[in-house]
Amino acid sequence: MGAAYGLGRFFIAPLARAVYRPRVEGRDNVPRTGPVIFASNHLSFIDSIAIPVASPRPVHFLAKSTYFEKWASRQFFTAIGAIAVERGAGQAALDALDQQRALLEDGRAVALYPEGTRSLDGRLYKGRTGVAFLALQTGAPVVPVGLIGTDKVMPVGAKVPTTKERITVRFGEPLDLSPHGAASSGRARRAATDEIMAAIHALSEQELANAYNEVPAQNAIERIKQVLPHERI
Repeated sequence: MGAAYGLGRFFIAPLARAVYRPRVEGRDNVPRTGPVIFASNHLSFIDSIAIPVASPRPVHFLAKSTYFEKWASRQFFTAIGAIAVERGAGQAALDALDQQRALLEDGRAVALYPEGTRSLDGRLYKGRTGVAFLALQTGAPVVPVGLIGTDKVMPVGAKVPTTKERITVRFGEPLDLSPHGAASSGRARRAATDEIMAAIHALSEQELANAYNEVPAQNAIERIKQVLPHERI
């Protein structure tokens, strides 16, 4: 990640902790070395800042490549551990998993959102299987994360976060998903995903949506794809 990331960890994280005073629970549950996957609920743009700030070790996450087009925003996102990726389904999703796998194979920590996108109504949506696939394939433990209040600190549409609200970051006990089976098994991926989401739900205490959080279909083909049974990664 280079010098920008080192400076970000040194300056941005302490400054954010001093200004926003996050409540952090379960830091001892985070393995200090080796690959680890943080699987979190997703309520706000600042979730990807809250997790690295609260974590006792460096965390990397994927961000839309458009955030890296301008120099200033590129320096900021690099400083907080973001890696540019083309967002989307299909091949784009598989390419994103490849990037995350490379980080885990290098012994790093990555943060992912099984819901796929932010919850606009505060409910916890069904998890997509990409996180479980990555964990089963690499053997990395999954640390569930429950974020509370990030949607109040920076609601959808807000340009800057408020300092009037505080957030809570809860790290759960690491999950060993290997008993579910091999990554090649769809049943194993689904069962492992359900275990991850149950752990996140216990931490975040959100209402369950019992549905996938999907962007509205833009055309007839997309609507058909959403209705037909298929695995969401």
